[in-house]
Amino acid sequence: MVGTMRWQIRPWTEADTDGLHRLVRSSLKELSGWLPWCHESYSRRDTEAWIAHCHDSWATGTEFPFGVFEATTGGPVGGVGINKIDASARSANLGYWTGTPRLGLGVARAAAMQAAEFAFLELRIERLDIVIHPQNLSSRRVAEAIGARLTGIVPQRLAFRGAWVDAAVYELRRSL
Repeated sequence: MVGTMRWQIRPWTEADTDGLHRLVRSSLKELSGWLPWCHESYSRRDTEAWIAHCHDSWATGTEFPFGVFEATTGGPVGGVGINKIDASARSANLGYWTGTPRLGLGVARAAAMQAAEFAFLELRIERLDIVIHPQNLSSRRVAEAIGARLTGIVPQRLAFRGAWVDAAVYELRRSL
């Protein structure tokens, strides 16, 4: 596990399938407005496919999805990840979400900070972009809380439910 706080990140494993599936199903109302993969018909098969994708991504180094877990119980509380890695530009995207039962407790902030540390130290990334639906104020507050700077609202930057929508784009740079 990475981190020494109340919330810790680590790669997803098959053993997390039931907990992740329950967490997503209990969070549909809050997450489905922002995350296209989170929908009413989200199934255990979707969870299994996601965890298999995570294993493949880690194995190939194409992206680094982490589960976020409560340190004391080991139960899943959210997700965070580094993706869209551009080795030549030394940049990547950072994304995060928190399950409904732990909203407002600092889960996403702690997880985003831990994932950013991983990206900067382990992957040698210099810049992380956080691309957020402009109306997702909670995610925007997290980006600001971890020190990311709003670079602008970019027209049609985010593919969302079959359409291109504007996005608030934040940038987090590695501290020298």
